[in-house]
Parts: sequence; structure tokens; C-alpha cells
Amino acid sequence: MVTDRAAPAYVIGTYDTKGAELEYAAERLRAAGAEVVTVDVSTQRGRSAADVSAEEVATHHPGGVDAVFTGDRGTAVSAMAEALQRFIGSRSDVAGVLGLGGSGGTAVITPAMRALPVGVGKIMVSTVASGNVGPYVDASDIAMWYSVTDVAGLNRISRRVIGNAAHALAGIVTNEIPPAEDRPAVGLTMFGVTTPCVTAVIERLGDTVDPLVFHATGTGGRAMEKLVDDGLVSSVLDISTTEVCDMVVGGVMAATDDRLGAIARTRVPYVGSCGALDMVNFGAPATVPSQFAGRTMYEHNPQVTLMRTTGEECVEIARFLARKLNACEGPVRFLLPTGGMSALDAPGQAFWDPEADEALFATLEAEVEQTDQRLVFRLPHHVNDPEFADALVSAWQEVQK
Repeated sequence: MVTDRAAPAYVIGTYDTKGAELEYAAERLRAAGAEVVTVDVSTQRGRSAADVSAEEVATHHPGGVDAVFTGDRGTAVSAMAEALQRFIGSRSDVAGVLGLGGSGGTAVITPAMRALPVGVGKIMVSTVASGNVGPYVDASDIAMWYSVTDVAGLNRISRRVIGNAAHALAGIVTNEIPPAEDRPAVGLTMFGVTTPCVTAVIERLGDTVDPLVFHATGTGGRAMEKLVDDGLVSSVLDISTTEVCDMVVGGVMAATDDRLGAIARTRVPYVGSCGALDMVNFGAPATVPSQFAGRTMYEHNPQVTLMRTTGEECVEIARFLARKLNACEGPVRFLLPTGGMSALDAPGQAFWDPEADEALFATLEAEVEQTDQRLVFRLPHHVNDPEFADALVSAWQEVQK
């Protein structure tokens, strides 16, 4: 995907219902010095004033235009979203995207935005931008811009809101950003309870790399892996794999089943560990599901409650990780800190449970199919010990060869 600043901004929406607003956005972009391509994603056939008609977009659906213009709004919206994503993916000149829409338009446009590389400008002016935008943004850098009034005509409010969004995107597509330093980017995952380890690793890596640290809150791991898929990360130190706990047990900071998928797809050099696999995340204490009553809990802060993983849960977590690691054919090292997996998993601390930890370590050793490229190591250190940081860096240096 080319992101040349001389390339155009794409203005996307349903011209059959929002043509005036879309043309106004395009006008403001052009007035600010940006080149513009307008794209219609209406889900009904008809003539369009856009540069790219809805029918042209629909031809990019694997089932053709008839798969998009079904006459049923639900299926048409889903099909147009797929067609738009493929259309945008076929272009080599996208400097940025400005979308306008309600819930339907937002559902059509944001998947295409998410498929673009991080760093390409993405602004979605939407009626649903003041609510839960996680499903629309996911791990991308989409800016959700609340429309305030409905996107249903131009008025004193919508002109200002849409104009501001257009001017913001014009600034993105018409201004150069100095190139990044020519150092290899390394992705690292961190949680509060593994911060000393990650900090020590970064210190040991020194100025030879550009460290990109991702907070392992569910979206953090997905964001890191999106950059891996985009070719923007050259190696990974996945120290804090805790999002897998939430996925397996039912916490609020869960990975998806595609965790480690980018590592397998790209064969990027990978060093992983068990950081914070001793815990599941929930919100405030009152929000913890009733089925977990009686479990070992720790109030991290008034908004975050942590729950210790059991031995049985640790086995399931390890089985997931083993299955994913076995799919990785690039260089892989996975290090097991037998002295504890987080600041809370240490002698005298709230989550110290050597038996549960051993269930995880033993399952990983048994189920990871070790080869010359894929190795698992036990180390007699706590995850936050300096010696464990040394071992992680040594393993990272080894997988670079």
C-alpha cells in the first residue's frame, strides 16, 4: 500500500442518502490542498455523483455485484463492507480515508480502514462514535469523530463537524512526517506486573533497535500482531501473554483465537514467555461474574480486579499457546520463569501458587513440538529477575541469526 503524500484522500459514504455531506467534505479537502477521490458505497443500484460508483465497488466482491445488491439491507451492508475492503486493498494511492455514516455506513467503511496499514490517515465521522467504538476501531489507528447531529443534511453543526474532520485529514495527507530512524523495530508486550522485566530488556537491547511496547490489554496484542502482518515489526519479544488467560477463562482483556497468528503467517523471529499468565482481568469488584465467587482475587485498582488462574485453567492456557506455537515455522524460543510469572506470583504474594504454575510449564513442555527452530526452556528465575531479562535478550539474539 503506497502512502505517498501526493496521493489522494478517499471520501467514502452512501451517496444515495448522504451525497451533499460527502461532496461538502470533498470540497473542504480540496480547498485545503488535498487531492480527492470520492467513493459511493450505497447498497442499492443507481446513478452516483461519486468518482467511484457503488456498482464499481461491488464488482470487487467475490460473488460479484449481485451478491451486494441483494435487496436485503443486512446482507447488503455486510457484502458491501467486504467489497469495499477489497476495493481499497486493490488501490496503490490511498493517502487517507474520510468516512461519513450512521451505524450502517460505519459498519461498511471501518473494516476497509482497519485493513489499511497503521499510519495511513483514517477518520470516521459517525453517529455512533460516542459509544463503544472498540468493534469499529479494534487494533487500528482509526479516529472516530462523533457527528453530534445525524449525518442527514448540512446545517450549522454538521458543516462545522464535517469540515473540521476534512481539514484534519487534509493536514495528514498534505504534510510530510520525517522518516523513522533506520533501526529494526522490535515488538514487546508488557503488563503492569511485568514492567520491570520489559524495562530491563529494553535497557539491554540498547539503541540498536526501535522498541515498540504494547500494553497487553486485549487490543495491545492485536495491535502488535497487526504491525507484524504489515511488515512494520522485524522481531517480537512477547513477554506478557496474559491476554490468553482472559480469552480462555472469560476475562475482559481477552486475545482472539488469532493470537500468535501473525507470528505463524510471517515467520518473524519470536521470543515468548509466560508474563502474567497467573491472572485474569475483570472490572470493578462488583462486575466479577458470580461463577467466580470464592476465587482468589486481588484489587489492582478500583476499576480492575485480578483473579488467580487455577491449575486446570493453566493447562488450558498452555494448550492454546502450544497449539499456536506449533503452527510457527520461523525461529521460536519460549522461556518459562519457574520463580513466578508476575509481581503477584512470588513467595509471600497474593498469587503465589507453584502447583498451578507447574501445571502450565509441564503442559507447555509436553505439548510444544520442539525442533531446532522451536524450543522451550525452563529457567529458575522470576519473570522480573535481572537474570531472566538476560535470558530473554540472549534468546532474542539467537533467533536473529
